[in-house]
Amino acid sequence: MANLRTPIVCVMGHVDHGKTSLLDKIRGTTIAEREAGLITQHIGATEVPLDVIKRVCGQIFKGETKVPGLLFIDTPGHRAFTTLRARGGALSDLAVLVVDINEGFQPQTIEAIEILKRFKTPFVVAANKIDKIPGWNPQHGQAFILSYPKQAEHAKAMLDEKIYVIIGKLYEMGFSSDRYDRVRDFQRNIGVVPVSAKTGDGIPDLLMVLMGLAQRFLEKDLEYRAVGPGIGTVLEVKEEVGLGTTLDVILYDGELNVGDTVVVGSRGSPIITRIRALLKPRPLSEIRAEEKFRQVRKVVAASGVKIAAPCLEGALSGSQLRVAANNIEEVAAAIKSEIDAVRIETESNGIFIKADTIGSLEALVNELRKENIPIRRADIGDISKRDVAEVKTIKDPFFSVIIGFEVAILPDAKEELVGSDIKVFINDVIYQLIEDYKKWVGEQKLLMEKKRYETIIKAGRFVILPDCTFRQSKPAVVGVRVLGGVIKTNMDVMRENGVVVGTIKGIQEHNENMSEASAGKEVAVAIDGPTVGRQIKEGDILYIDVPEKHAKIAEQELFESMKIEDKETLMAFMEIKRRGNPFWGK
Repeated sequence: MANLRTPIVCVMGHVDHGKTSLLDKIRGTTIAEREAGLITQHIGATEVPLDVIKRVCGQIFKGETKVPGLLFIDTPGHRAFTTLRARGGALSDLAVLVVDINEGFQPQTIEAIEILKRFKTPFVVAANKIDKIPGWNPQHGQAFILSYPKQAEHAKAMLDEKIYVIIGKLYEMGFSSDRYDRVRDFQRNIGVVPVSAKTGDGIPDLLMVLMGLAQRFLEKDLEYRAVGPGIGTVLEVKEEVGLGTTLDVILYDGELNVGDTVVVGSRGSPIITRIRALLKPRPLSEIRAEEKFRQVRKVVAASGVKIAAPCLEGALSGSQLRVAANNIEEVAAAIKSEIDAVRIETESNGIFIKADTIGSLEALVNELRKENIPIRRADIGDISKRDVAEVKTIKDPFFSVIIGFEVAILPDAKEELVGSDIKVFINDVIYQLIEDYKKWVGEQKLLMEKKRYETIIKAGRFVILPDCTFRQSKPAVVGVRVLGGVIKTNMDVMRENGVVVGTIKGIQEHNENMSEASAGKEVAVAIDGPTVGRQIKEGDILYIDVPEKHAKIAEQELFESMKIEDKETLMAFMEIKRRGNPFWGK
């Protein structure tokens, strides 16, 4: 018969907004009951059972629940969330999004919401640090709905104002929300729970809302087999003194026993090994003991456990770990196909991306695809010399790029990067990485456009000013005003009827020689070929005779970036040319 397993709760939010403090307070509040036996310490997780939750919540806990408690993931942040994957989705059943009520939404807050949205994970917002609201009177450990009426009116007004800012931001991101005690339907609205991780205010409300969400949304999803082959997700791969390489695993189905054969994902073929030891942290009362862990023979879901086994080097965070008996090949193939589905390797043009875990790589790939940014390779691990060498072969400058999420650049890769044109972006916020890349591409395109614009011959028109003929011929020297575009030395000049009359041999302003003059300038121009009064005269408008290829590039590729007077000059020039040949420049 199926049992209801403890829901797995991930705590997310921006750095310094109080994720760790909140977890510590939840642990501390419950452990302070001094019935340490009730609180189960796990690797990477803390289990708070139902009877303790009821005691902490006190009179605000109403109704009955079949949910046995809550398993909080101790690795704070969205890294844990994306690492914990099950069946191609998120392993976390619920999430707590911690927001500093005084600072509001920050980059990692937005990142966390995007991840929750993609995985369709029910979540609650913990509006933390209410103790910092001026005039707030902390009611240590008390439920918010009981402490709120005891506050001064100005403190209540300020709290509500700050909560409405959070509600507004959630609305902008597609969520309807309200302060949790005003929410009637948690399926349609996100509950915002005011809390203080420092004083414990609102912790009972937060636990109660999480229990309500689990009861309402997750009952069917929380069924697991009390017996049977264990299935879990690797949270971290760690070196432990005396144990070698170990795996911190969240077991979410079945059981693990010492001696079981397990399969875990790696970059190559899956690792097949036998469990040598299952390790749990010692209770807090034994924290001074030399041994950090106590050995157990068996672990049942949902639970966090450290696994010691041979050959775990190369195991991947975020990979599934499964017990196998007579179906080792089948299990290994399933785990490998899941990893291969996330890793990308193509011969086509695209950028190169590296991430620290399978889950974060999957999240990065999804976000890049949403932006239609092509990927040449997506892989797990730090940026290596081999990665840099491969990117060097990419000819397209916009794809000569490595994007790294939560990874380092290895020393030999740094050496390989010296003197190369490869651009490297590293960040711990996915959407920031994508924004930085897009901004860089935009800047590069502008630079390339500018360079190209500088190399092509541009249209230019000017008028010969009255009473400004300084020499009639050989060369003719006249004063002109540039009406649009650019005039340059050694460019041919034509009249408005399309007839070329000569070549600009020199340009001067205040007796200073110059190679070019742009719109608005009044300069003296020496034109070799015509005689003033015959081929040209004062008041004539003359044009630079732009080669057809250059005019075509300007019209089709650079037109949008031109100033209005330069656009008008080019259009007038093209019109003159097309009078004689309708297909000119097309």
